[in-house]
Amino acid sequence: DFDEEATYASNKVMRGTTVVDGHGTMRVLCVGDDTEIGKVARQSTEQSTEPTPLNIQLTKLANLIGKIGFSVAGLAFAIFFIKDVLLHYDFSSFHTFADWLPALKATLQYFMMAVTLIVVAVPEGLPMSVTLSLALNMRRMLSTNNLVRKMHACETMGAITVICTDKTGTLTQNLMQVYEPSFYSLKNGGEVGDDDISQLVVEGISTNSTAFLEEMAEGEKPKGVGNPTEVALLLWLNSQNRDYLELRENTPVVDQLTFSTERKFMATLVKSPLIGKKVLYVKGAPEIVLSKCKDVVLDGKRVDAVEYRSTVEKQLLGYQNMAMRTLGFAFKIVEDTDTRDCVELVADHDLSFLGVVAISDPIRPDVPAAVAKCQSAGIGIKIVTGDTPGTATEIARQIGLWKPEDTERNRITGVAFAELTDEEALDRVMDLKIMSRARPTDKQRLVQLLQQKGAVVAVTGDGTNDAPALNHAQVGLSMGTGTSVAKEASDITLLDDSFNSIGTAVMWGRSLYKNIQRFIVFQLTINFVALLIVLLGSLIGTELPLTVTQMLWVNLIMDTFAALALASIPPSESVMKEKPRSSNDFIISKPMRSYILGVGSAFLVILMGMLYWFNHAEGGMTPERLTIFFTFFVMLQFWNLFNARVFGTTDSAFKGISKSYGMELIVLAILIGQFLIVQFGGAVFRTTPLDLVTWVIIIASTSLVLWIGEAIRFIQRLTQK
Repeated sequence: DFDEEATYASNKVMRGTTVVDGHGTMRVLCVGDDTEIGKVARQSTEQSTEPTPLNIQLTKLANLIGKIGFSVAGLAFAIFFIKDVLLHYDFSSFHTFADWLPALKATLQYFMMAVTLIVVAVPEGLPMSVTLSLALNMRRMLSTNNLVRKMHACETMGAITVICTDKTGTLTQNLMQVYEPSFYSLKNGGEVGDDDISQLVVEGISTNSTAFLEEMAEGEKPKGVGNPTEVALLLWLNSQNRDYLELRENTPVVDQLTFSTERKFMATLVKSPLIGKKVLYVKGAPEIVLSKCKDVVLDGKRVDAVEYRSTVEKQLLGYQNMAMRTLGFAFKIVEDTDTRDCVELVADHDLSFLGVVAISDPIRPDVPAAVAKCQSAGIGIKIVTGDTPGTATEIARQIGLWKPEDTERNRITGVAFAELTDEEALDRVMDLKIMSRARPTDKQRLVQLLQQKGAVVAVTGDGTNDAPALNHAQVGLSMGTGTSVAKEASDITLLDDSFNSIGTAVMWGRSLYKNIQRFIVFQLTINFVALLIVLLGSLIGTELPLTVTQMLWVNLIMDTFAALALASIPPSESVMKEKPRSSNDFIISKPMRSYILGVGSAFLVILMGMLYWFNHAEGGMTPERLTIFFTFFVMLQFWNLFNARVFGTTDSAFKGISKSYGMELIVLAILIGQFLIVQFGGAVFRTTPLDLVTWVIIIASTSLVLWIGEAIRFIQRLTQK
């Protein structure tokens, strides 16, 4: 009996299968890694060489900065060396080593300056900023039920374009519940009492079962042990304040036929205290149970089962179209003198049909909204499940994924997907919304084909079979209630098993990427200004505008401290209104480039104007004027830090500043550090102490950077409204 639509070939026995009944002869076709469980084990432990989207973009940035830094440093060294060494000294007059010393000293000084320029050009705070952002996000995401196991996943979640999710436990509650009991009214000549729920039905559910409910503390939600369908029935009885256990203990079982997939029903013969006779209770697949019945008890009358079959089938079809599991119930009163067992009694086909119960695993209440949120953020969602096509489609419809206009092109079974060539599968893979009857290899292949199409894929799963796909996806999301194998193969564990937590992780990831971009905007603005000041300063003939030690101080406070400040900016819901970024996009976007060049050029014009003025003023470039220039440069960047903090938004620079861990401390550290260096740095930093009036003038004038930024953002907020 070969079932061609089975998830696994039904004429093969898999390694790990437990044989519980019958006899058979098998021929071994595969061993070890070639078995299905072997393939799962191998694919779930393969090392993925797929670089993260952030790694790709930072590599491009590093190459660009390296080229610019070395070029500017080399050019500045050449200019100073030619101007102040080659053209300045008469080498023909050098006879002793002492004659060469001044030229060698100047050459070494300019070489150190060139090396410092390279150091300044490279934002070495960026790796720290990225790592710090990821570490902070790991800790914060834990409070939103996202346990990050691999740090890179924090940011990669912000880049995902497709989520391949399983159904049970993620979209649904993984708790079978009675959706609708449909027992027909029973008034059978006084044989059985009649109330809101037939006592016969209650006795049948209580005794014809192998499940139990666990003892719960007061206020705890009841849970069961055993077959989920039977547990659902007991939970339903419990909700109706019926004590199944008392009934079960007071009703002796004469014979029992447990459920099997071949029979598709369960039967229990009991000595009923309710009837005073033996009663046979049967439950199972409604069409099977109904076929063993002679009549249906309906409104006190017994209707022929054959006549009523079409009505029952119509009712069942309605439930099945809603992705529900259905159970049929029947009974038969047996005389005490009848010594036959369950098998013989059922074989008579003279049962009385009691009705049906629809049982469902309801979708989580927050899932439709979470799915809509992800879709509005430009993320495609695909359901990959081992369930039937009908069940999967109905769940997709309930969560808002399956639309009336969708066609067969948007869904496929695992078997049909495996039969497609890679070219055919690549053509359909982006359009697919549902893959039913999916096997581990199907899910993994889907992930890899999506990646070939340029998608950044996140996969959810809770079982061992999900491990290969979890391992090969850019982000694997395991369930908190899942197997240890699934968790080991994943990057993030959803502690509450909720799809809503995935949307939250995406928000964190996107916000983290924004923070990294803000740091780059801030840092490259400084680097742009510092490099060109030294380069242009050399062209207009002044001595080094910023010394090596001054540039290293700027590098420390603006690179390291700023990384701390910008890494801890909290996430914003507004990022979920944007589309996912392309993995091919350069990390420096067009607005970033405009800001770096625009603000950097403005700072450069101001600072070069100061240099020109100081050079041509009476007394020339004095140590005090160089100190004012150095302090002015630092304070321009200090106020720009506030603008960079809200880059890409129209928010005020002071909005949520207390939520950015350490921002206030870092601001104070920069101010106090600059004050101490200016006042007490002396010859080491080439500074002289400044008076209070000069400090106030510098701070007040440079603060215009912040107030101009605030004014621009205020106008933007007004125009948006």
